Amino acid sequence: MIGRIVEVADDRRHLFMHRGFMVVQDTEGERMELGQVPLDDIAAVVANAHGLSYTNNLLVALAERGAPFVLCTANHNAVGMLLPIEGNFEQAKRIEAQIAASLPTHKRLWATVVRSKLEQQAAALEATGAPSAPLAALAVKVKSGDPENLEAQGAQRYWRLLFGDQFRRDQNGDGLNAMLNYGYTVLRATAARSVIAAGLHPSIGLHHSHDNNAMRLVDDLMEPFRPIVDLKVWQLQSHREEHVTPDTKRALVRTMYDDMQTDAGATPVMVCMQKLATSLAQVYLGERDKLDLPLPGLPLALAAALQNE
Repeated sequence: MIGRIVEVADDRRHLFMHRGFMVVQDTEGERMELGQVPLDDIAAVVANAHGLSYTNNLLVALAERGAPFVLCTANHNAVGMLLPIEGNFEQAKRIEAQIAASLPTHKRLWATVVRSKLEQQAAALEATGAPSAPLAALAVKVKSGDPENLEAQGAQRYWRLLFGDQFRRDQNGDGLNAMLNYGYTVLRATAARSVIAAGLHPSIGLHHSHDNNAMRLVDDLMEPFRPIVDLKVWQLQSHREEHVTPDTKRALVRTMYDDMQTDAGATPVMVCMQKLATSLAQVYLGERDKLDLPLPGLPLALAAALQNE
């Protein structure tokens, strides 16, 4: 099921549950109701304002449905995320297999993820008319565990080719950096939902290992999908949109619903993420050998839009 990613970005809002709906209410004046969303339709809620209040009953209802509640800082980065304890009827079995997975298995899987990310970065560069050969060349060189850190080498070339020599990726920056932050926050919420639904533990990663990161696996699995956000930000910039606004946020959220090419045909990004997490659980259980990743290339709607520009 493809749910809705709901962002609440205005201050002075109160969120509560009523008869199967999440209700958004103004907290000033007559406390007017501003809208309702069926709880069963929600994939994630992004709380991107500082004057929000919400009831415990609503948070419980979202957790029961596996919908993350994401808390954002002023620079649009996710700083916290409420996730359910239960995610899959085989959760215990899958987490045990995840813990028992060998280091060579993790290294092999991480190499697959890095290779896919570099291929998607190359596709993004090709779509913008920038040279894609440097990233494509790195992709074929990735070895188990990425010992040469080709992912980082690719990033150094990629950002310069995509946004120009003056651009520097800065999580605390504004402008394009803030738009990237917001897009990654939406992507991270989508990945977190997929990991929990697959019955895996988000803290047990393939590669990310920072002690303070409770979302190591989430950050691992979202890597091949980051170029989708990057390319959308590039497209917005080409239309003179260089700041986080309601319009740019809607555009970035919509990328989660765009179709990508897969072995099974056109598949929405959100579903591709679910397939990837599920395939990882199956690898841990010995039910398959490879991760289910989208084919190299752009989301179909975005590719068509770029061709028409």
